[in-house]
This record gives sequence, C-alpha cells and structure tokens, in this order.
Amino acid sequence: LQCRIKCLPQHLLSSSSKASNLAKPVVAVTTGETVSIDCNLGTVSNSAALWYKQIPGGVPQFVLYYYHSYSSPTYGTGFSSPKFTSTHQSTTDYRLTIKNIEEGDSAVYYCQTWD
Repeated sequence: LQCRIKCLPQHLLSSSSKASNLAKPVVAVTTGETVSIDCNLGTVSNSAALWYKQIPGGVPQFVLYYYHSYSSPTYGTGFSSPKFTSTHQSTTDYRLTIKNIEEGDSAVYYCQTWD
C-alpha cells in the first residue's frame, strides 16, 4: 500500500479518500485535520501491519507496528500517540490515523506485513 498525503493551507478545501491494498491515492487535507489510511493485508491474516513515512528524496521512517491483539502500537523514534494511532477492523484490515496534520506530515505512507 502506498498513500501520499499532501498538506494544504487552511483556506483550501480538503478531500478524503480510503486507500486499498491496490490503490495509490493522493489524499489532500488542510492543516489541523485528521486523516485515516486503510490497509488491507490481502491473503495474509493474523499478522501485524507496519507503517512507514517517506518524504520525497528521503529514506523510509518507521512510524509504528500494530498487531490486532495488542492493546496499543509500538512506535518508531519521533512518532507517538495521540498524533499517530492505529486500529484494526479485522485480522487483515488495519488503519493508520494521523491527527492535527501539519506540513511536516506531507509524505508517502506505506503499509507492510509479512506471511
């Protein structure tokens, strides 16, 4: 899964979109808003979802790791709750939520798992 988030100035309209495991959408939001990105693990079930943030020209940064039976995610350096959270809808459907979006959150976000 790849999802690009582009932050826009407050006065511009925003749109939201759900990402599937095949889509590569661009989600445009205004600063201060909340965005959610969905990840479907496909045929891999009973596994964790790992989320990464990559700023263009940079290396991917580990955001968090979340397994459906855990009470809370494990965070990478520089990432924490409540700004970044993860939930699950099933053993294959996970969601990354980023609150109070800032310009520095503009990036491509990836979901990864393994079987």
